[in-house]
Amino acid sequence: MGAGCVRVIAMLARPLSVVVLVSIAAAVTTAVPVPGSVNPSPMTAAAEAWLDSLSESLREQGNRALDDKERTNWHFVPRQRKGVSLKEMDANQRRAAHALLRSALSSQGYLKAKAIMELEAVLFALESRPDRPARHRDPELYWFMVFGEPSTEKPWAWRVEGHHLSLNFTVVGGRMIAFAPAFFGANPGEVRSGRHAGLRVLSEEEDLARALLLSLTDPQRETAKISEKAPRDIILAPGRAAVSLPPPHGVSGEALDGPQRDRLKQLVSVHARVLRDGSYDREMARMETAGGIDKLRFGWAGSAALGEGHYYRVVGPTLIIEYDNVQNAANHVHVVWRDPENDFGGDVLRRHRASHK
Repeated sequence: MGAGCVRVIAMLARPLSVVVLVSIAAAVTTAVPVPGSVNPSPMTAAAEAWLDSLSESLREQGNRALDDKERTNWHFVPRQRKGVSLKEMDANQRRAAHALLRSALSSQGYLKAKAIMELEAVLFALESRPDRPARHRDPELYWFMVFGEPSTEKPWAWRVEGHHLSLNFTVVGGRMIAFAPAFFGANPGEVRSGRHAGLRVLSEEEDLARALLLSLTDPQRETAKISEKAPRDIILAPGRAAVSLPPPHGVSGEALDGPQRDRLKQLVSVHARVLRDGSYDREMARMETAGGIDKLRFGWAGSAALGEGHYYRVVGPTLIIEYDNVQNAANHVHVVWRDPENDFGGDVLRRHRASHK
């Protein structure tokens, strides 16, 4: 478990609701078989269990066809969504929903997702006024949806989405073959007051990238520079396809020395480590098969100083990672993982359908 996740556990261990503490403990201690390329059954079983726990009306809300246009209607802003929210679920249904989430994510990934949800309570406290409570800031406003019927043979998909969290999983042949688009955000990036003061949910994603930047030589840093000013948000936002980003592209992994290459690989690993071992291994293997670190490019925009607006990206044949921290005086983090080949299942899903006509 990474140091950042240990810090998250420590911060969240401060007084929280019993439900949250039980959920976090279950995420860390419950042994769940690895899904995806290792063992296909847990995710399918978890999705079936969640759907079976729902009433008829909630099941109608939470289950649509695989080709429903809603599947690609993803976003990370606070808004009303399709599906079944945690607020609408009873205790058993919530347990089933969290079991589904744990079937896809590592303990680190689940803790990050839960911490992002709990940051809504921080925002509620910060933004509410005596005559105007910020009701749109609610840790229960996260919606689950299954597309198609969970199966070890036919393709299906599911997602969980709410403010600053959008995870889109595609399953083909009983194996999870895609988890993108995958969005994690944190506002505040660092909690600076109250009982959670000091909490940085996405700390490793920032700190490792800055360490890599500061390790570059002057010529390397000049090549890595995308612009003097960081963009206000990620570029491959909802509605945009996972295609190559405009130049400049940054410094190539091939131009890095050994320790720098290790840092770049560690940075990608931190982003991918939200997944369970089998799925994590698959994504790292895809990267290696497509040319490994040599084929990656690392780019930075904005300031290298702590507390100032900055942006970075890592781009390769199988992945596009964007990180942006500009809003709210550089204390509002957006992170997205896009897959040029397999966003929403992409190429694998198309090949499966073509072979089963």
